[in-house]
Amino acid sequence: MKKIYLVRHGQTDYNNRGIVQGGGIDSDLNETGKQQALAFFQKYGHIDFDVVISSMLKRTHQTLEPFLQKNIRWEKSADINEMNWGVHEGQKATEDMKANYAKMIGEWRDGNLDARLENGESAAELYERVSRFVEQLRQREEQKILVCTHGRTMRCLMVAIKNQHIIEMENYSHSNTGLFLVQQDGLHFNVLKENDTSHLSNINL
Repeated sequence: MKKIYLVRHGQTDYNNRGIVQGGGIDSDLNETGKQQALAFFQKYGHIDFDVVISSMLKRTHQTLEPFLQKNIRWEKSADINEMNWGVHEGQKATEDMKANYAKMIGEWRDGNLDARLENGESAAELYERVSRFVEQLRQREEQKILVCTHGRTMRCLMVAIKNQHIIEMENYSHSNTGLFLVQQDGLHFNVLKENDTSHLSNINL
């Protein structure tokens, strides 16, 4: 059966400082993020992946770097870039920003999936591109696939994979290098692991 390993990128200084990143900030991993990426590789580097897929942003490329050094085929997809948070990107969250974010989430819950932060992306737009990526995964012939993406995008991937309503993405947690393991049987997906960080248990962060 096909297995798809979905991992969030390692930590960046933006993550560490509580600054909104999103699809418009192309940041690097910090030293902690590099340690997390190495720990992930040490646990899963023995797997003979047929292909690795990243977003277009370098924090995912850097997380996959140990795998790329094995000369595994590498593809990039803008469909799994992080959500665009508009004017919030690059800003440390203020009370006003938190209120605007909560208002948007509330509108999503009320069915307005076109709600967005100023100059940002809507839930409907995110789901459109993520579900397109999931359908491409479903049709791929490779049996072992490694995907590196972002926190909000990972939440959306889960609802698309489980065929849930998009607002259910609020129920998923994600950690830096947290693994979501998916097995495909025919056209059906089974999620075997969610946000597994057991590979980090032996490193001192």
